[in-house]
Amino acid sequence: MKRKSIFITSLVLFLFIFATTVLAVDQEVQQANAIKFGIFTLLPPLIAIVLAFITKNVVLSLFVGVFSGAFLLNLNGINIFSGIFYGFLRVIEEILGSLADPWNAGIILQCLAIGGMIALITKMGGAKAIAESLSKKAKTKTSAQLITWFLGICVFFDDYANSLIVGPIMRPITDKMKISREKLSFIVDATAAPIAGIALISTWVGYELGLIKDGFESIDALQGVTIKPYNIFIETIPYRFYNILILVFIVFTAVMLREFGPMLTAERRARETGKVLRDGAKPMISDEATDLQPVEGIKLKVSNALVPILVLVVGAFAGFYYNGYVAISGGEDTVLIELLKTRPVSSYAIRECFGASDAAIVLFQAALLSGIVAMIMGVSQKIFTVSEAIDTWVSGMKSLLITGVILLLAWSLSAVIKELGTAVYLVEKVLAIKFPAFLLPSLIFILGSIISFATGTSYGTMGILMPLTIPLAYALDPTHSFVVVAISAVLTGAIFGDHCSPISDTTILSSMGAAADHLDHVKTQLYYALVVAAVAVICGYIPAGLGMPIWLILPIDIVIIGVIVRFVGKKVEA
Repeated sequence: MKRKSIFITSLVLFLFIFATTVLAVDQEVQQANAIKFGIFTLLPPLIAIVLAFITKNVVLSLFVGVFSGAFLLNLNGINIFSGIFYGFLRVIEEILGSLADPWNAGIILQCLAIGGMIALITKMGGAKAIAESLSKKAKTKTSAQLITWFLGICVFFDDYANSLIVGPIMRPITDKMKISREKLSFIVDATAAPIAGIALISTWVGYELGLIKDGFESIDALQGVTIKPYNIFIETIPYRFYNILILVFIVFTAVMLREFGPMLTAERRARETGKVLRDGAKPMISDEATDLQPVEGIKLKVSNALVPILVLVVGAFAGFYYNGYVAISGGEDTVLIELLKTRPVSSYAIRECFGASDAAIVLFQAALLSGIVAMIMGVSQKIFTVSEAIDTWVSGMKSLLITGVILLLAWSLSAVIKELGTAVYLVEKVLAIKFPAFLLPSLIFILGSIISFATGTSYGTMGILMPLTIPLAYALDPTHSFVVVAISAVLTGAIFGDHCSPISDTTILSSMGAAADHLDHVKTQLYYALVVAAVAVICGYIPAGLGMPIWLILPIDIVIIGVIVRFVGKKVEA
């Protein structure tokens, strides 16, 4: 086993050092490929998703999806053998490029470092202590789910951090309460991107503001008019129907203890048999992590978990600010640089720094620091030696190697899909349809959902649709409120599709954090996500497009969600 681990580690390091960055795919190439391949641009994501459900093997499905896209890109006339040979080489190139990307590398290192930190606090008894402490408050199945929901909201600043922190903390408690891993992973996933996307300060805000700003600048009629992107961003929050309603949905299911669809089956299995995973399930984490136990005879202390986690959270916040501060200071925006000098801790300055930071690298730095703190605490308490601490940390990292493999393949598939012009093809087909203005927000939401589901990226979907949506909405109806609703549809549709896509990195990380079977998580979550999305479109974006006030729409939608859970859902017997 040690030789195998050394070989894998050496291979990963080799690939990382010698990989070359994939050249950016410009819009002209995507446009040309969208015309050339037409409907066949949809094949790679469809193959990956369908094959995943058939084979129940995510790695195989993603690999075949990447290969099918690479085969199309390298197909020369009818020379199939050439397409197969160069397609295989292209798959390797895409994986290398994904690993060489600093953002992707930061995410993988962040996952590994957090896995090591979790192993350390488990070995010190911190995880068991905090579980016992929370279990005193989580005395019922309802309170256990609501505490998970609350913790997810508290980790609002980044969706990756949310998935990797909340799941491992709450897993022992929900297991004890006989709550299925499918339900845990759903709560974790539904409080990750949906919260980070609407948080006033998060790693998402800067990107979203940049898209809004660029979209308005492309409208000739608004040249010379001062646009405040952050104010517009705040105005979109009440219209983020899916983000808000999925959070409300969790509360209703927890309070009423009612479920439907595959989640009902999963919850009844957990209650009746105590099996939080179905027979034959493959949790997205190894037994090395889930079976790790505290050292015998030690005194359980909440601080052994709380301190490293606080170091992670506080370190992330400080890192976001510092990293963004350095990036802005080295830039050319003199007004913003002057603001950082005169009012460095103003809300505007903090928001800009968060938006300009490299979240992946910062989270890795914070996770590494928290792991070091955990080692020092364990050694100082004589729980383990320095050598044992490092071995435990490495064991925690090894448990997440499969997550790194899946993420690399998911990113490679996203890159191939981008070059094929899949998103461009979908956008052109939908926007070619003639429709009344009030339907625009609904159609944008649906289009964003399809693109993000097929590509597994919310950021990419936002980047594709926002430059098209704002000028189009302004041309159809130049009223400010209508444009705001259309913008919210872009941001929310992208999150919905990404939320339930099996090839999305946040979905993968949520399965990992909850130690759930990835496909079981996707299957059970999909029913709930589709129901909430349907309410968001029919009872949210259509009335909003017609001009109905938000103070009337949102309460009605919340009541509808409650009614669905009460009358469609069935009681889960204890």
